[in-house]
Amino acid sequence: MPEPFADLLKESVIFVNRDALSPHFMPDHLLFRDKQIASIVKALTPSLKGERGRNLFLYGKTGTGKTSCVRYVIEEVKKLPTVKAKISYINCRIYNSRYRVLSKIMGDHMPNYAKRGYGLVDIYERLMNWIEEDGKMLIVVLDEIDMVKDLDDMIYTLTRANSDIKAGGITLVGVSNKISFKEDLDPRSLSTLYETELVFPPYNSSELLAILQQRASVGLKSGMVDQSALNLAAAISARESGDARFAMKILSRAAEIVEEKHLRAVTTQEVEEASKSAEEEIAYELVSTLPEHQRLVIYAIALLTLQGSRYKKLTEGTETYLFSGEVYDKYVAITNSLSKDPKSSRWYRKYISDLEMQGLINTYESGKGIRGHTKLIKLAYSPEKIKHTVEKGLFKENEVEGKGAD
Repeated sequence: MPEPFADLLKESVIFVNRDALSPHFMPDHLLFRDKQIASIVKALTPSLKGERGRNLFLYGKTGTGKTSCVRYVIEEVKKLPTVKAKISYINCRIYNSRYRVLSKIMGDHMPNYAKRGYGLVDIYERLMNWIEEDGKMLIVVLDEIDMVKDLDDMIYTLTRANSDIKAGGITLVGVSNKISFKEDLDPRSLSTLYETELVFPPYNSSELLAILQQRASVGLKSGMVDQSALNLAAAISARESGDARFAMKILSRAAEIVEEKHLRAVTTQEVEEASKSAEEEIAYELVSTLPEHQRLVIYAIALLTLQGSRYKKLTEGTETYLFSGEVYDKYVAITNSLSKDPKSSRWYRKYISDLEMQGLINTYESGKGIRGHTKLIKLAYSPEKIKHTVEKGLFKENEVEGKGAD
């Protein structure tokens, strides 16, 4: 067998269970989230008993345990013998429209019917009949709910359904990284929500350390990670955002470095090296999950950065500073080329603020020597990688090749 393939079959010198360092891994116990889990169970108890309850919305930054907690509750509920509710968990990054969400619900509970390719109205009516036939309570968990393109229509449809259902009902559980996402909703959608809200705080350094110790004990061989390395990984993650996912990425990448370089154990040196690549990886993942128009704005910034600002005095060495106005003009040109309606300059300024808050761009107020008062913008990460990330997730194949976007 050729040597590269033989290496694939070798036992890892450091990993016992690589998945244990993944954010998708479900440990036996979720540390420091007992209060949040109890709150979720309390909010869903009426629905689980077959009664109509309030909708529930979970908020918090990436890596604060929102998805893990709701998935943990779902798995525990499935073990109970007398639950009167049906549950659908939906990743809205994949099922990102009202039609896809309803189709996913049908696929979960009536797979034979879902395969027939019915339209939206037919699916809705069949879903209502299915709920009413024995008074079911349907709990719909919408993870990354703000990724749904026609969010107003979806929320209005699912919440108003309770007015059409004579027996049973639908309870929504929305999960979002943005506590402000409801500000974009139409008043008619907001009026139907009647929700309970739960905010997940970031983890602190000591909590992140305990989480890393828990995952390392399951995922890595004994003695293969120094305590000082775990301390540093926790400290870096706490300083950045209190993101447990980021902490686990650092540890996982540091372990891979040890394996690649045939080192003795994970030390602070490997953690420092891993943190740099983990930060970039998280940033590009974040870009791929931005709302559509925020992605188009950062795409405009990436394209202009690659082309160079038309204001030469703003380009110094390898760093390019862009006028906010020229970025907006580029954003409008891109949206028009894609037959989309550009948002107003007011919304554009909000998008710029959101992108800066997430650490994807840096902005500066113009100083002396530049006519007028404007905001200068600089991309915080590789424009080539930002461009590729947006194109891969947002455009069709012919658009990726550059038609109409440049």
